[in-house]
Amino acid sequence: MVTRFASGLNPGRALDLACGAGRHAIWLAERRWHVTAVDYSEVAINIVRERAKASNVTIDCHIANLERHEFVLEPRTYDLIVLCNYLQRDLFASIREATRIDGLVIAVIAMVDDGLDPKIKPMNPAYLVRPGELRAQFEGWELISDSEGNSGQEHRRATAEIVARRLS
Repeated sequence: MVTRFASGLNPGRALDLACGAGRHAIWLAERRWHVTAVDYSEVAINIVRERAKASNVTIDCHIANLERHEFVLEPRTYDLIVLCNYLQRDLFASIREATRIDGLVIAVIAMVDDGLDPKIKPMNPAYLVRPGELRAQFEGWELISDSEGNSGQEHRRATAEIVARRLS
């Protein structure tokens, strides 16, 4: 999803929240984005640093616990914010505010499921979005892409995926 929608954008400032091993951060940096990558895991951030060095790109890496608000999202700073496989509901207001006018947020978050497929690993519902919940976080924004459900892959949890542009 990130590569599909970000590939046509002019590079600017990007933020990869809960970046993990930095797949999206590296991809963006390789395309001349000025990337900030944030994760609570020192191991993950060290992997991002090693991968950035191997790819000959620069990424501004931060070890920070987002739940404790150890990383401050400055208002109207980013042209692109990426949030994949991480849900912290009280972070959405900061994400919206940190996005520049005409900037994008790309988010992919696992959804609550019906529990009928025994091959899908159970997850705490507190970390899963409900139908319509992700979309509601971007009310008043231009929804470039908005989908919910299973990707067609068997035994995969449904996701909510959104690409939203800040209009004002």
